[in-house]
Amino acid sequence: MDSGFPGDAKCEQKSIRTLRTGKVFPVEEKIQGDRLYFSSGKTHLIKHPCKKNLALYLGRQIFLTKDTFESSLIPFSIPTSMQVGTPEVTSAHFAGSVLLLVVNQKVYVYDYEANFWTASTGIQHPVSHVSGDNCCYSGNSFCMDISNSVFAYLRGDQVSQANIYFSNSRGYRFQKYTQERRAELVGTFGGIFSFHSLSQVGLLLVDEQMAMFSYSDHPLNRSFGLPFDYDRALDILIAPGQKGILIFWSEKNLLVSRNSGQLVESVQVREGQRILYNSIVKANITIHSVAANENELAVLTEENNLYYGSLGIQSSSLIKFADQNIWSQEAVLMFTDVGMLEILTPLRDVLFPAFDFQKCRLNIQALLMDPQLQAGVCKVELLQGEFENKMYTIDMNSQLELTALMIPRPGMLPVPLVSVSNPHSLGLQAVICEDGYTYDGNTKHRLNISLKQQHHWGRADPNFTSSIKRPTISTITLDIANKEISCVDLKPLTALISVGCDLEKKIVIQNELSACYHGVLDPVALQDNYSYIIEREAYDPNFQGQQAKKDLEVHYPYEKLGCPLLAYYDIPWKPVVELWREGKFQEVVEAEYVLLEMNGLFTYTYSLTASTAGCSAQPQNWTTITKMAGDTAPFSWDREVRPALLNSPRARLGRRLPVLRSVCWEPARPVQAAANRTPETPGAFKSSMGFSRILEVEVQHQGASRFGVWFMGDASCVLTEQKGWGSSSRCVCAQVRVQSCPTLQPRGLWPRCRPPPAPPRPTPTPPHPQGSSGPGILRERILEWVAISCSRPRSLYKDTEQLTGSKLGKEYDKAVYCHPTYLT
Repeated sequence: MDSGFPGDAKCEQKSIRTLRTGKVFPVEEKIQGDRLYFSSGKTHLIKHPCKKNLALYLGRQIFLTKDTFESSLIPFSIPTSMQVGTPEVTSAHFAGSVLLLVVNQKVYVYDYEANFWTASTGIQHPVSHVSGDNCCYSGNSFCMDISNSVFAYLRGDQVSQANIYFSNSRGYRFQKYTQERRAELVGTFGGIFSFHSLSQVGLLLVDEQMAMFSYSDHPLNRSFGLPFDYDRALDILIAPGQKGILIFWSEKNLLVSRNSGQLVESVQVREGQRILYNSIVKANITIHSVAANENELAVLTEENNLYYGSLGIQSSSLIKFADQNIWSQEAVLMFTDVGMLEILTPLRDVLFPAFDFQKCRLNIQALLMDPQLQAGVCKVELLQGEFENKMYTIDMNSQLELTALMIPRPGMLPVPLVSVSNPHSLGLQAVICEDGYTYDGNTKHRLNISLKQQHHWGRADPNFTSSIKRPTISTITLDIANKEISCVDLKPLTALISVGCDLEKKIVIQNELSACYHGVLDPVALQDNYSYIIEREAYDPNFQGQQAKKDLEVHYPYEKLGCPLLAYYDIPWKPVVELWREGKFQEVVEAEYVLLEMNGLFTYTYSLTASTAGCSAQPQNWTTITKMAGDTAPFSWDREVRPALLNSPRARLGRRLPVLRSVCWEPARPVQAAANRTPETPGAFKSSMGFSRILEVEVQHQGASRFGVWFMGDASCVLTEQKGWGSSSRCVCAQVRVQSCPTLQPRGLWPRCRPPPAPPRPTPTPPHPQGSSGPGILRERILEWVAISCSRPRSLYKDTEQLTGSKLGKEYDKAVYCHPTYLT
């Protein structure tokens, strides 16, 4: 019977169902184990965000359903063998394929697929809560990491002393969690949460009835979220979908955050376009149950009121349906689909141990059609995009293009809004344009969205952007500004963006000349658990070049490596690196690489020692580097190791070298014949030894310091004198021939040659360059000068860039290239 109230929320008779299954004959109550119960006086319902039929009811009885309570259920219990003591549940969380429960301050794992219980390991202190999130994009490793991450903690301790545990194994194994500068934080510990949509870990601090979040990583770790009222303990619900939506609620308050706790605001109560209350606190109601899905929010109160709202891109508000007799102490709210809400109540059966369930189903869209609610008309007829509910990967410096279609109602001008949950990592640019008409004359609007790493847009301050090296996640959302609450079926379009390595890409070393192709090895034998023996005289497991104590059997991983590659022993081998994506060849890439000997073989020798190779500082030692790397060894050699070693005390000699990649000699590029070169053609100077080296040298020239570049071989060196680079300035170069320079002596800060074995021949006087009064001096080893003119180069060669600095207020170049054509 219709009561006549606007938005009558009563359940029509056809919408009320009592689910009673499996009951034919009366039986005695038989419940295996200890029956669990929820410690809170309120009822909660936790739905698995990915498996829609899986849910956990928490109240005086606890029920686990796999069919959204479409059948009678026996109360949930834990085996007595687990010896939990008091079976009181304080927190629960679905972590992928398992259910985590905090029972009597300990964490237990229930595999509902295998019907198996176990206790978590690694937790040494009492805990009261677990927290985590779920990602529903199956088959993606980033998504699996989200579902596997769980925190366990005890709420109420001082934040600096709180015991926090973290698990990346869905709660099976925990370890102590530490966060930088947590000891400096002040307040009571209110919880810890993984905000994957922001790529941050948030720590809730409570102090003097105010709360705020502290974050773990740059750039948010330098400040806090804005404080909000926290006069009593709030339950925190993370809305599904990785959009960063948090719902804070207690009996007397309801707050919402759309950006992972950075800004928390009160939920308003509206009537049409009019605001009745700015917050739930002022509405003077008692909240009994809260339910949320990706886009909707519903509240059931003890005053028999039902409130409904949308979790839109802008401020949240609720509207109130009419007072009805829909509340009971055991009732709980549950969204079953978009715009479909159920009020679920378990019913005890005196003859059977299994409880029945009464369901009151409400069609929100039908209720909002009542004109007395003044819900307004939705301004948009269609909003769709091919990216909806998909996951993408943006590799470094790559760009992703998305498109969406919007069709407004005739005469309406809605404004689409595009947002990202993590603007510190992901930047966007959106353009909207008209794209034709529908059959009934409505204008179609196409929205083009460009996404790439925020760092590469070049529009944000470095203090705002996340580290370019740190993989992150962000959710993009397309919604309508000021969307009417009646737009129930018009869901926002969302997609999950992983900013990091594209796992569909892989690096392949070109292997056209394999041992299998030439019959050296049999691929069938390699796949049949193939192994070989390295004799103990030939290897050292500690990579020290010492003989091992026993032979080593090495299993060859054919599935990973394929057939071994053949390389001629007398020709230097350089790998050809290919990039493949989804089984298709993309390109040959120029990449840095490191060749590793994995088993400690020392059957090879070096042709030069550090001394004979002309190292100007202590060579980088592989053993030292692996010790520095710790757990990452042997993959410890990278571009960041070299600058660290160059700044070490033993390598100070190389600190002012223009070439920062090594402190030892490097092979020179081949030099063309001098007759084929022009003054505009740069090239590398090659010594008779076949190696060249670029060192910065300070030359005392008649009491004035001049800086130059020294190409060091076994028979030749080159000095350059620089002046200020202006319209009339020029570079004057001189060649210096030295009889012998076999090694470098690190005296002071500059390398110098040993005295030659024979006295030098007389030195002719060269022409004096402008502004110079005589020849330079380098330990009296100058044999010949030739004055030449030089052009200012852009670089010395591939691995050497031109560096500039200042000395006494004047610009000078630390590395200047002179054409070999003029070095005669």
